[in-house]
Order: sequence, then structure tokens, then C-alpha cells
Amino acid sequence: MRAAGGVRRVQFIAGLTGLALVAGAALVLRAQAAPAMPAVDANDIGGTVAGPNGPEAGVWVIAETRDLKTRFAKIVVTDEQGRFVIPDLPTAAYSVWVRGYGLTDSAKVAARPGGTLSLRAAPAPTPAEAAKYYPAAYWYAMMHIPTADQFAGSTRDPALPANVRTQAQYLTQMKNNGCVGCHQMGGAATRTIPTAFGTSLEGWNRRLQSGQAGSDMVNQVANGYGGVPLRYLADWTDRVAKGELPADKPARPQGRERDVVITVRDWLDDHHYLHDLISTDRRNPTVNGYGKLYGATELSTNDIPILDPVKNEATLFRAPVRDADTPMSPAAKPLRASAYWGDEAIWDSRANIHNPMFDEQGRVWMTASIRGPNNPAFCKAGSDLPSAKATPVERSGRQLAVLDPRTGKYTFIDTCFSTHHLQFDKNGRLWTSGGGPVVGWLDAKAFDRTGDAARSQGWTALVLDTNGNGRRDAYVEPGQPADPAKDTRIVASFYAVMPSPLDGSVWGSVFAYPGRIVRIAPGASPPETALAEVYDVPLPGYGVRGADIDSKGVVWVSLASGHIGSFDRTRCKGRLNGPAATGAQCPEGWSFYRYPGPSFREVPGESVESSYYSWVDQHDTLGLGKDVPMSTANLFDGIHALAPGGRFMTLRVPYPMGFYAKGFDGRIDDPKAGWKGRGLWASSGDRVPWHMEGGKGTKPLAVHFQLRPDPLAH
Repeated sequence: MRAAGGVRRVQFIAGLTGLALVAGAALVLRAQAAPAMPAVDANDIGGTVAGPNGPEAGVWVIAETRDLKTRFAKIVVTDEQGRFVIPDLPTAAYSVWVRGYGLTDSAKVAARPGGTLSLRAAPAPTPAEAAKYYPAAYWYAMMHIPTADQFAGSTRDPALPANVRTQAQYLTQMKNNGCVGCHQMGGAATRTIPTAFGTSLEGWNRRLQSGQAGSDMVNQVANGYGGVPLRYLADWTDRVAKGELPADKPARPQGRERDVVITVRDWLDDHHYLHDLISTDRRNPTVNGYGKLYGATELSTNDIPILDPVKNEATLFRAPVRDADTPMSPAAKPLRASAYWGDEAIWDSRANIHNPMFDEQGRVWMTASIRGPNNPAFCKAGSDLPSAKATPVERSGRQLAVLDPRTGKYTFIDTCFSTHHLQFDKNGRLWTSGGGPVVGWLDAKAFDRTGDAARSQGWTALVLDTNGNGRRDAYVEPGQPADPAKDTRIVASFYAVMPSPLDGSVWGSVFAYPGRIVRIAPGASPPETALAEVYDVPLPGYGVRGADIDSKGVVWVSLASGHIGSFDRTRCKGRLNGPAATGAQCPEGWSFYRYPGPSFREVPGESVESSYYSWVDQHDTLGLGKDVPMSTANLFDGIHALAPGGRFMTLRVPYPMGFYAKGFDGRIDDPKAGWKGRGLWASSGDRVPWHMEGGKGTKPLAVHFQLRPDPLAH
């Protein structure tokens, strides 16, 4: 079977060994019973893994220590002969064990770098024990959803609100534009209900009201979807509680998936969550080589976590706000008590830092609140700023700030437009998303010269060239009748923002159902000259979330439909302006590539995977090649990379289970060091880090993904 775009679907094969031996303690085997030991250096741990039927290929070997300043674990995959090498370990005492599909965890063996081990795998005694290690996707796929005929005609579910018209629209909410936008659904913590909440429908009603975001969850599910999802969620967890298991089984890592080296560290604390992190300059990934990483904690806390990956040390920087009346995140008291924290209000952020980005000088720029929502006079009607003359803006929910790590100076930058994500273009202009009816930017070089935030910023309305004359003219406002002599303004709030390295255009993703992407050509004076183009996602795609762009100008988008979608403007055959160019003008520009994973029973063939964000490795920081698109594998604890040749490879973080990324950053620490000098960074971004393996007390993670030439390279 081939997905649209001509790429063959990845087929999953059963990964269980079928062994039913009783699992005992891990045994250290005699050397002569195992394949030849791999070579190791003084800072490696190597060895073999065998089971009752011989070598265990494609299983994870985990080495963990608590001797360092952060929790530290390094994870590798065995080769075809069951051999492994865990490279470049800091000096410490380690616990080493085996985890894999078809197994239960082996007992932990003490080890130090420079030694070798012969480990015995522990076959799972029952299918239920084996299933505990499956990715969340396999459990979430057990949930039933309304069938297509329940959205129309005489068989329509009367509880559904009138604006919920299709099964795909419903799934968008149950996937990356709703539930999976904040949580990994299907993990152990979500496929069960805390005892304190009761069971079944009652338990889910109670669960949605608990914690810091209870009111938001209730509004989305109860008000937005008539409470219908609660019935299906309750049925799902009831069946899990009765012992039902996933119908599909995952395959063990294959091919280059076995070349991965994953390093896991703790940072921040057990009360708060991270949105994401930054390690380098998106335009030049050699900036800040081996340097510290900076996290964004969004609504949870004002503390910026800082990780030193060389010293394995985590510290904090307390982000200030400019105005004392800057609002705090809306969670003074939970709607209902949390099963983990009771009535404690654990979110207390005013800075509300959502996304960070390095510049070429090693400074960290952030979308951050510095004041309340009412804009200063220079943003409004009567201002002499060109942007305000063209499009006055009354309010903004989040602005900008920049931290200089060398001096500790934190500078406030007041913006008229709201901010969410941010990214530099090649000329040093910092573009932002989150502006609602406008898209805004900061000329960082001008701000450095003058310190004048007002004169260094700009923003534009999104105007389509519907009169087709190639320039921006007077326009009709959204909702007004079309005028063939005028252009048309649209409201399409950018979620992701991505300057094209190809032609100076700027793209944004608009997350909604079915979703769209928007292109801006800034022109000579963007507040007056910027022209927009809009491209709606056609079926089978739907449910846009995060997106990125490659060096050729192709946009890659995470979709709720279980695909990564690509849009190549050069493939468009018709006119891209004029009265018909309002979103549906270039379906031929789209291609769709099905993510790995099982399907919901009611939507066969569509992956249950629900990716939050996609990112393109423009500079080959991982080692698969330039311009490889990757998506957060939110129901697989890791990353899906669309490798050359059109096959997805999944790099799973098997420990602790429940890893959920919201973005990536690729850094080249040393261009001369081969695979050891490069890799991807991602942070766990689930809003409830205590849902990860380990439960309450678990801290957010910073994870480094590296890809070596073979499973034994050291």
C-alpha cells in the first residue's frame, strides 16, 4: 500500500517473541554462552543480551546513575547478535538492565565504565505483562470513536453540537488539537483512572475537572463536544480495567533505529512542566557548541531551567516581569482537587515563557509576558508607527524578552502583537506567531542599536491579492462581501512561524479543522506591502498543528489525520492570486505520509499517532542527511523521522516511559567529531510530568538523540 505522494507505508510486524517462560531475576551469563564481546573503551559499558532462544536483537539496554548532579541515563539498542555498547559514560556507578518488546525488565546489574556484561533477558510471562511496555499509541487505539454515520442524517448522535459535522473534526479534538495537544493519551496514567475519582463515566467527569487546567478541559470536551468524548473515554478505560489488551503489537527497532544513542537527564522540578528547549541558533547549529540548554516553562513557573550537559548540572534563572500587575497564569486554585497535588496551586507563572530561540551571539530570545494585556499608545490608532497606522492593535497577551547568558541581563521588549513561537530570518528579523489578526516581527539589529522597541518592531494584516493585480490595495474586511476591485483581509492566527531560507517569504501554520498554511511575501514595506497566500489542507489530511520548512521552501506539517503533510508551492499549476485563490487553489502541492502505528477500529488505515510539532533538520544535525523532516512521536515516546527513501524510522525513549516532546533542536557541537559531535535535543513537554513512568516526583527531561554508524560504534 502506498500513501499519497508515492511513499510506501511502513508495515508493523509483531515484536513479541512468543516465549512464555516465567521471568526470573536477570542472570549474568557465562561468557562462552554468548557471542563474542564487543570492544569497549575505558568510558564504555558493553556486552551481550541473550534469552532462552539465543541472542536478543533490537532490545534496549539502559544504564542509569544517580551519582551525578542530575539523574543520568544512557540507552542503546542491541544488534542482530544481541551485542551492545553504551558509549562515553561519565565516571559513576551504574545500574544496567534490559527492556524490550516481548520482555519484562531484567533485574538491574551494577556496573562501571570500562567493563563488559553478559545479560539474560526476561521473557514476559503473559501478554498483559508484555503490553505494559508498548507505546501509548497501541493502548489509545483501543478507544472507540463515533462512526462516520453518527455525524449526519437520521443516525446522527443528538448530543453532538451542530458545529461538529464530521468524524475527522471529532478526531482532531481527540488528537493533536485537543487531548493529545497537552497529554500523552494511552500511557499508564491515562488509560487508568485514579482511585480517588471513581470509575467509568463518573471518573472521567471528575478527572477533567481536576488539576490546574480543569476548566479548560471541561470547556473543550463538555461544551465544545457535548460531552460525547466522555462516553468513549469511559468505555475505553473500563475495558482496560477488565484486562482487555491492544489488538496490535509493536515491532522491535530495525535497521538504523538500532544505531541510536539516547541520553536522558532530569531538570527543573517535580511540580512544573516544560514546553520546550533551545540549544543553538536555528540558522547556524554550531553556535553554543557543548553549551548550556535553556527551557521554556510556559504557564507553570517563572523559573527558566538551564542544563549544562558537560557538567550534568541543572540550575534555574528566575525570569522577572516589567510591571507588577502582570497577570499570573489562570490557576490560583484548581477547579477540583488533583489526584496528585490536591488543592495545591502548582502553576504560578507571570512570565509565561512559551518558546526560546538562540541568536548568533549566543543570546536567548523568548516569547514572554512582561506586562498586562492593554497595549501602549504607540500600538493604537493615532500612533505614527507605520504598522499602527495600517493596523492598530489594542491588546497583546505575550511579548518578548532576551537573556544574555554571559551577563545574566534580562531585557524586556514591549510588542503590540501577541507572541507564541519565534524564529529569525537570515537578515536578523525575528518573526513571531500568536498575533491573532496580525503577524509581527522585531528587527533585532535595530533594537540592539537603539534599544527602542517601538521603532524596531512591525506587524501586518494578512491580505490576499484577490483582485489579482500583483500588489496590495485597499481591502475588504473579514466577513464583508467580496469586491472584485479590492483585495481581501483574512484572520488566520499563526501557530508555527517559519521564515523560508529560499526566498525571504514567511510561512505560518493555522491549527484548526481542517487547518491551513499561510505564506507572506513581505515586500519593501511590510505593513503596507505584505501579501498573503493561503492553502487549505485537503483530504486525506486534516488537523494542522506545528510545522517547519526545509531549505527548498517545502513546508512540513503535523496533522491529526495521522500524517506528516508536505506542501511544495512550486508544484502549483494554477494562479496563486485572484478571486479564486482563497485556500483551495493548489491541492496538487500537497503530499501526505502516514505515520507509523495502529488505527482506531472505526478509521482503518489511519494512524492513531497524533504529532504535536514537525521540524526539519536543515543542517543534518542528526546524521540522516540535510532537510530530513521529523515529527514529535507523541504516542510513541520519541521521534518519527521521514528518512531518505521515504520510510519512517522511530527513535523511542523507552525509559522513562511517557516521554512527550513539543519540539526539537539540532546542534553540532563539533563538526570534526563525527556522530559524537552532533545530535538532536528535545524536552518532555507533557503538562503533567508525573504521568511519566515513576509517577509523582518525576521531573521533566532533557533528551539527547544521537545516531552512530552502527550499533557498536564507540
